[in-house]
Amino acid sequence: MTNPFQIAWWWALDYAYAALWQTRAVVDRTDPERYLSGSATPVVIVPGVYETWRFMQPLIQHIHGEGHPVHVISLLQYNATPVHEAALLVGDYLKRNDLHDVVLVAHSKGGLIGKYVMTFGSEASRVRAMLAIAAPFGGSRYARWFLGPSVRMFRPEDQTIIALHARSDADARIVSVYGRFDPHIPEGSMLLGAKNVELDTGGHFRVLAHPRVMAELAALATQH
Repeated sequence: MTNPFQIAWWWALDYAYAALWQTRAVVDRTDPERYLSGSATPVVIVPGVYETWRFMQPLIQHIHGEGHPVHVISLLQYNATPVHEAALLVGDYLKRNDLHDVVLVAHSKGGLIGKYVMTFGSEASRVRAMLAIAAPFGGSRYARWFLGPSVRMFRPEDQTIIALHARSDADARIVSVYGRFDPHIPEGSMLLGAKNVELDTGGHFRVLAHPRVMAELAALATQH
């Protein structure tokens, strides 16, 4: 059993990380086209709810530094739309840019969007695999406490959560990485049929910076 003081420390570190990178995301003016160069496997970024792609910029820079062209979908904005609508935007981007053999790198809600693209999307064949970080595949009971639809959509009884849970055909192409403790997803992020990687740390946001994330992406990028 994890020490409650350790959990409190992870919680504090997690929100410090989130506050730092949300603040930087607001002021950053980096042109996303700078990340489109590279000859390795193309990567498409799918952020979490209330996150723009800039929140994941430290990870994006690392991925691009390894030779991957990294695509961001500005039309997702702060990613507050329903999962199926966001999945349409991702699919349209894949088609419009004629991307193939793509690896999706998704955080939190982005994992639901990515699985929706891979399972129900008309452009599913363009996606090789997905690396999902702290994704609420089974929903989160905490979402019941919120009135706003942007968060209530994560209730375990939400129809989209249920529909995605019922379909497992894409799960073998998903790697789910998550912490031992997640302050937002008490149910955890384990996905049956996927490769599940539990980190020996806690958090919902700071796990984005864990070196195992890049190691798993490297494995997916060379997998055929």
